[in-house]
Amino acid sequence: MQNVLSKQTLSMKKQAGATLMGMLFVGGLVVFVAMMGMKLFPAYQQFFSVKSVIRAMKQDSLGTMSKNEIIASFDRRADAGYVTAITGRDLEIGKNASGDTVVTAKYQVITPLVGNISALMDFETSTDAKL
Repeated sequence: MQNVLSKQTLSMKKQAGATLMGMLFVGGLVVFVAMMGMKLFPAYQQFFSVKSVIRAMKQDSLGTMSKNEIIASFDRRADAGYVTAITGRDLEIGKNASGDTVVTAKYQVITPLVGNISALMDFETSTDAKL
């Protein structure tokens, strides 16, 4: 009985818990992920604004609008939604197979992360896409 008790005591001494280095590593990892999220979030927020502008334009009768009217409509809505990543002149305006007018917003955002390391993000949305 004494031998079993001393083995349990010995194994409990080996299980001391988390080390300081382990805690610092986990804390550093959490800080790194939070910093990357804070740097990348504005680009995604901007994309969701562009997507909502495109979704609102889909509700309009795009087939009766000229190219310049579509560009002006996008610029008005984008200005109200604080969209700065893309303008109406950057839109691709065309027709799909059924003859409907399709407006596509396709752009890239480069966000500096750390030093000379940057993240390149490609964004694309269209009135023809499933929303």
